[in-house]
Amino acid sequence: MFTGIIEAQATVEDHVLQGENLTLWLSSSLTGSFKVDQSLSHNGACLTVEAIKGDHYKVSAVLETRQKTNIDSWKIGSKVNLERAMRVGDRLDGHWVQGHVDQVGELVEIHDEKGSWRLCFAYEPSQEAMIVEKGSICVNGISLTAFNTDGKTFDVAIIPYTWEHTNLSDLAIGAKVNLEFDILGKYILKGQAFSAA
Repeated sequence: MFTGIIEAQATVEDHVLQGENLTLWLSSSLTGSFKVDQSLSHNGACLTVEAIKGDHYKVSAVLETRQKTNIDSWKIGSKVNLERAMRVGDRLDGHWVQGHVDQVGELVEIHDEKGSWRLCFAYEPSQEAMIVEKGSICVNGISLTAFNTDGKTFDVAIIPYTWEHTNLSDLAIGAKVNLEFDILGKYILKGQAFSAA
């Protein structure tokens, strides 16, 4: 379980396709605090640390993860938003994030708001796509508030700190991002479907 508050960025150092699995080596300023078998959020996707060498660490993505996330677009040198799992007793500064990406969205607009930025993302409407006005949404692992929601797109406002400390500032129009919809909304939707059956 994560909160969507990014702690650092990791840099992709190597990636190798082995069968249907993608193995990646990344480096981070946080690597010294990692241990093998630890869960880490990478752009919102929960991956397990498999090995550590100096400031480099290894993770793998299975086919299901590759199909549901933007991980196949990562190149050597790509910056990835990184968050360690939350600890019991910590403040929940973002929202409950599972690290289970629901789908890949696309950046369709960037607006410079003279001190902040407004980004508009398109997504595939589906029964699982629960985005409500002023509700929580996780974009590339970042806990954000959605607004201007219309069932196909939503906007988020980005403050300077988030712009400077995440990979959102690296995105261009057409960029693919990982989306995880609010778990509370998904449970409510599931409950409604169960009650109607």
